[in-house]
Amino acid sequence: MNIFQETRMLIRDNIRDYGMYIALAVIILTFTFMTDGLFMTSRNISNLLDSAGYIAVLAVGMTLVIVIRHIDLSVGYAAGFLGAIAAILLTQAGLSPWLTIPIILVLGAVVGLFNGLLVAQIGIPSFVATLAGMLIFRGALLQVTEKTGTIIIQDDKFNAIGNGFIPSLTQVNGLHLLSLLLGVVGILLYIYSEFSTRRNKIKYEFEVISAPIFALKLVFVSAIIGYVTWILAGYNGFSWTMVIILFVVVVYHFLSTKTVLGRHIYAVGSNPEAAHLSGINVKKITYIVFGSMGMLAALSGILFTSRLQSATTTAGTLFELDAIAAAYVGGVSSAGGVGKVTGAIIGAIVMASLTSGMNLLGVGISYQYMIRGGVLAGAVIFDVLTRKKR
Repeated sequence: MNIFQETRMLIRDNIRDYGMYIALAVIILTFTFMTDGLFMTSRNISNLLDSAGYIAVLAVGMTLVIVIRHIDLSVGYAAGFLGAIAAILLTQAGLSPWLTIPIILVLGAVVGLFNGLLVAQIGIPSFVATLAGMLIFRGALLQVTEKTGTIIIQDDKFNAIGNGFIPSLTQVNGLHLLSLLLGVVGILLYIYSEFSTRRNKIKYEFEVISAPIFALKLVFVSAIIGYVTWILAGYNGFSWTMVIILFVVVVYHFLSTKTVLGRHIYAVGSNPEAAHLSGINVKKITYIVFGSMGMLAALSGILFTSRLQSATTTAGTLFELDAIAAAYVGGVSSAGGVGKVTGAIIGAIVMASLTSGMNLLGVGISYQYMIRGGVLAGAVIFDVLTRKKR
């Protein structure tokens, strides 16, 4: 079997994992061609990734929630409400960002744990429990902003989270050196992680792809990381939003793939009854996942509020639906037990790329909603068909 046949078989057998990357590549190439290269400019890519930040963070948490066969509809307005509380603490209470951010993250975790209590302990369906939370937080957001309306934040350190960039150190041919170094570190970590995973699979006699295909995969992914780094380094470098997203992805990817907790989460999603019989505390896993979702909702609220440099009465509107869409486009299964954190990020970038590309082309907002809805429907149909094929 030659390398092309093996590559084709690899993609065919792992179409769920690679489908989202193929879709993203098609979207990027299409919009780059249709906008005469404007889509892939440094400024547009930087703005695209920053605008996807608060949804990407939510999508990571939502992926794990869907993996364990639940849903969380409260995260949108929870993010908006917690962002407004952050604005109040900064402007009216006079707290520093170093105190405000931990307080908001803890409040988010408490909110998530309360949802976990309703679902795991009392037995309320997650759809109903979190729908109630959505209405409560919508009202709470209106309550805390009704007197002042938009709350303007003047704190430069807090606003830098959503609008600032990491320091350059120096520039090399107009490129930000620190961003280039971070890109190199990212490539090295990726290569090390892939070699480590492959070595462990061989050790336990699991099937692995051939050495030429493995090398091709390393070169391809490394080239993508390097190219994106080069594009961003040509503008203002990595933003603090991107750094936060990368940190969240690395932490959650490690937790979900390299730890006992991660294996338990996927076991509960695959079959809750079997997981319970095998000794896994299903209620505990539900608490942890919903608590994590609440904390990420708080982080999303911080990113959004910081990006706008204000808290508004409409903050959080449709955030939860965008996060759910990103998770499904990223490959999570509606049946539970299947889905990757990295896929959620790709899903968020796919949806943000669609929006950015259509805005550059001047597509009307009505058509944008219909096209995004069609992409979401296509992702779910793809999920159903691949599961039936299996």
